[in-house]
Amino acid sequence: MTPSSSAESIKADDPTSLPAEVCFSVAKATDLLLTIAEALVELGLEGFLFEDECWTSFDQIDEVLKSKRTETYRFVQKHWKEDCFFGYQFLNGANPTLIRRCTEVPPNFAVNEETLHGLLEGGASLQEEMERGNIFLVDYWRLDGVTPNIVNGKQNYLTAPLVLLYVNPKNSLVPIAIQLKQTPGEDNPVFLPNDAEFDWLTAKTFVRGADFAEHELNAHFLRTHLISEVFAVATLRNFPMVHPLYKLLISHFRYTLEIDTLARNLLISDSGTLSKRLYTGQLPQPQDRGSSQGRQRIKVTLPFTNEGYVEGVVSYYYRDDDVVVRDSELQSWINEIVVFGCLGDEKKGFPKSFSSVKDLVYFVTMVIFNASAQHAAVNNGQMDYFGWIPNAPIGLQLPPPTTKGQCSERRLLSSFPDINAAVHGVATVYLLSKKPTDYIPLGGSAEQLFTENVPMEMQERFRGDLKILSNEIQTRNVGLTLPYVYLDPANVEDSVAR
Repeated sequence: MTPSSSAESIKADDPTSLPAEVCFSVAKATDLLLTIAEALVELGLEGFLFEDECWTSFDQIDEVLKSKRTETYRFVQKHWKEDCFFGYQFLNGANPTLIRRCTEVPPNFAVNEETLHGLLEGGASLQEEMERGNIFLVDYWRLDGVTPNIVNGKQNYLTAPLVLLYVNPKNSLVPIAIQLKQTPGEDNPVFLPNDAEFDWLTAKTFVRGADFAEHELNAHFLRTHLISEVFAVATLRNFPMVHPLYKLLISHFRYTLEIDTLARNLLISDSGTLSKRLYTGQLPQPQDRGSSQGRQRIKVTLPFTNEGYVEGVVSYYYRDDDVVVRDSELQSWINEIVVFGCLGDEKKGFPKSFSSVKDLVYFVTMVIFNASAQHAAVNNGQMDYFGWIPNAPIGLQLPPPTTKGQCSERRLLSSFPDINAAVHGVATVYLLSKKPTDYIPLGGSAEQLFTENVPMEMQERFRGDLKILSNEIQTRNVGLTLPYVYLDPANVEDSVAR
């Protein structure tokens, strides 16, 4: 294992250093030969590789980025300026991980009742709406102090915004206040929906740029890829192939070690795409703040669960808590996860050991969920939501506004990444979103490692439940203007493999 500031990673200079059993199949390796350069050709963008000029109009962006558009992409392109769609993306876009219910405005967010006067419908006060549960907060504090890259010789700018959102009487989630930097001050105004059009749109664009950076490095790479890598290495090192948890988990680590090795070499290395063309290749620290600022997770019911399946398999082999306690291989597994994945920091929330079947079921469910559904939620919609550059700038090359009344359409267009940097960014999210040729959906592995009837029957039941759920979701999506498809089990890959 190789140490880093946040966790340890597998010691592999390149994919040839990895054991054969964790490497790509021939089909997967062939699929991955589609490099950024070939993706540019597939997208019809290869002619713009040396154009380091600024965009001149939104029509020009539309003309250049015209290939491989999905229906969702077209919807994003049409509605990206709208407040309702801006709010919608915090729940249903490519990064639905940051929004929290707000019961108390953070002390570093210069918002009060007077600031929001007239913005809350029906004459309600901010305090009243917080008490009703209608106020939400998105805080990009983790980006504070992250150094952006220099692209095409131009310094990029990355903010750490705070965004206050409101569920209005129409049940739409809309932004009501944006502060672009963490420390309030004269040069850090709070932007409001009733400001001048391009003041407000520019503030929202800096938020969307911050969301792209936070998503790629934290919500996506760190919290799904790298966390799954920790689980995968601990599984390979501590469980023999006959161990029931090896049999239960191993399919959910298919290709994870190689895809992460490639990501380190091709995306976040000094010469990688994220470092050369995008905001930053620097991983933010994964720690969480406490709840002192009144932030709470939104309680949602995801259209997916594997806890019943995991509970059935685990409880078949672990009949009582004593069996859990006495399994030395299991205890070594969780100890290695804490020591190497969390660097021994118990505040990360991982247990040091297991003492009950219930706790084991919960943790194993989380491991499988993270490698499958969680990754699908933050990976599969990247081209849909990030392909239209104005909605998710991969970099902004003018500083954020420090006063109101200075923004314009021309200034906003000049803020966007140069044409060649933009097309590289689009090619990157296209590759990350593209379904592989040897795609295996959740529960779809053909390899049968269990030999006992009970776990094999549970696997079949799980697959059947997933098919039923998939049909229900597809039926529910019929007729929706913008269906949510990323947690349809048919679209959830069995492992972090792209």
